[in-house]
Amino acid sequence: MDLRMLSRELSLYLEHQVRVGFFGSGVGLSLILGFSVAYACYYLSSIAKKPQLVTGGESFSRFLQDHCPVLTETYYPTVWCWESRGQTLLRPFITSKPPVHYRNELIKTEDGGQISLDWFDNDNSTLYTDASTRPTILLLPGLTGTSKESYILHMIHLSEELGYRCVVFNNRGVAGESLLTPRTYCCANTEDLETVIHHVHGLFPSAPFLAAGVSMGGMLLLNYLGKTGPKTPLMAAATFSVGWNTFACSESLEKPLNWLLFNYYLTTCLQSSVNKHRHMFVKQIDMDHVMKAKSIREFDKRFTAVMFGYRTIDDYYTDASPNRRLKSVRIPVLCLNSVDDVFSPSHAIPIETAKQNPNVALVLTSYGGHIGFLEGIWPRQCTYMDRVFKQFVQAMVEHGHELSNM
Repeated sequence: MDLRMLSRELSLYLEHQVRVGFFGSGVGLSLILGFSVAYACYYLSSIAKKPQLVTGGESFSRFLQDHCPVLTETYYPTVWCWESRGQTLLRPFITSKPPVHYRNELIKTEDGGQISLDWFDNDNSTLYTDASTRPTILLLPGLTGTSKESYILHMIHLSEELGYRCVVFNNRGVAGESLLTPRTYCCANTEDLETVIHHVHGLFPSAPFLAAGVSMGGMLLLNYLGKTGPKTPLMAAATFSVGWNTFACSESLEKPLNWLLFNYYLTTCLQSSVNKHRHMFVKQIDMDHVMKAKSIREFDKRFTAVMFGYRTIDDYYTDASPNRRLKSVRIPVLCLNSVDDVFSPSHAIPIETAKQNPNVALVLTSYGGHIGFLEGIWPRQCTYMDRVFKQFVQAMVEHGHELSNM
């Protein structure tokens, strides 16, 4: 039953209650009826909307409309939680965590470090019994995320249904492994991602190979694609809730309410992550100064920019912003963002750049927050973001050849 039908049924029910309730009780029910009808009208006219699809390629647009019907449908955010911050805060607590059994692999890097990969091989797949040609999806979590995040687990669960294999790229030092060198990660430096992509492709060179990045993971993925252009073994990619302009993201998160709800907490998570490996950094970084940071920008200025050799925080933030590399992307990429995302302000979304690149499609919802996209009365099992992910990767694996013929 869609929301319009639900609203009508609710109105009829409440009208009946008013008729039988007479006088006193009827007044209260009349108020409830009036409020419910007014809220339903507001929700259906202002909240529930079809996403905006922005792309520079008519063939890519037609492909998505044909094979990803979710992009042409109205997105109904959860009626009792559609505001950006509410969606962002509640998703980790509301959505389920499907059980996933990983196989861990540690791979070495050229500088002597190591990267932790968590594999879901899906060897029980009945759709792709040959492991050498089983589609492989590389998943990149957010800023402090790992393979245990609920959004990653949902992507793996959906990929399992499609018969695909998944591998999660855990950034250095965040998934419990030891740091072997004094180096962590940032979304501007793509060397570790390049190492992982070539490693995975080398293991399964005949398998369709795609990637999906969430938040900072999506920023890293886009920066990689912009740097490599057509020289990537990936056939397609998807990003979710990317911060397009790091300066704009930082400014938004430093507003008082956003700082209180998100910025300070994430800063403490970053500090905790590097403090575990404090002994590795003391020779090059003032760790006491880092641990006094009160915002992500201060942490990046005192730690990340220094770690990766940037002269100033502005130099780092300029290099980290994926909007400046979007024009160089040469494989099909779908980017889902909500325009009410406080982590990625709408004015910084590169709409005009996307219109000039036939390989890029921006999907913009009016609501959804940051990695929220909750829908349904009790959004525990699946979100709008999950449905976009599933339909897009399936479309590219099964029908991607159509793009070259359009």
